[in-house]
Amino acid sequence: MLLYGRNPVLEALKDGRVTEVLVARGVEDSFVQELKATGVHIRWGARIELDQLVGTTAHQGVMAEVEDLAWATVDDILDRADEKGEPLVIVLLDGITDPRNFGAIIRSAEVLGAHGVVVEERRSAPLSPVVAKTAAGATSFLPVAQTNNLPRLIEQLKQDAVWVYGAAGEAAQPIGQVDFSGKVALVIGAEGEGLRRLVREKCDVLVSIPTRGQVQSLNASVAAGILLYEVTKGRA
Repeated sequence: MLLYGRNPVLEALKDGRVTEVLVARGVEDSFVQELKATGVHIRWGARIELDQLVGTTAHQGVMAEVEDLAWATVDDILDRADEKGEPLVIVLLDGITDPRNFGAIIRSAEVLGAHGVVVEERRSAPLSPVVAKTAAGATSFLPVAQTNNLPRLIEQLKQDAVWVYGAAGEAAQPIGQVDFSGKVALVIGAEGEGLRRLVREKCDVLVSIPTRGQVQSLNASVAAGILLYEVTKGRA
């Protein structure tokens, strides 16, 4: 996989997954020195070469070839919470097919202390360079898993005393009035479509983000960040 963008490449370097980087001529020296400090071999090229290799101009002047991102398992996420001695916070995505939304949610989940993200195998964007770039390196730290049946996974989590909250703009319960203590699964649906009927029915509670503007809905990744903040703000 061709990984591009400064934060994703730097995080991959920390993990030892990169032996050589391609850097565009003209990149500022401060960033070059940061790369050199890792000991990586730097190969120089024209910016247009990077444009053509990664198919975008949004590479920030650096690219590296790494192994494809690997899916974790749901058990990896549960184990992560146990190892940290923390109540589980898991994010379940129902139909997030836009890679930038997917990457942004992964980034918010890692920054705000969630233990992992799960997607349904046939209803998700793949783990791609665009996802890694948008996640700004968070894919190196946060387990991202697949399930072949999201409603069934929700049932399994509920059997383990996980309380499942579905995000729905029309829900009567605003997030500011919810007690998010204990084990939490937060379910985010696709923009426009929202949560599927069966997924919605499996949730314990539907919650909403109060809005004041004329536009009544938020971008899925923005909504996920707000909800995650509410979930995790009272935790140590």
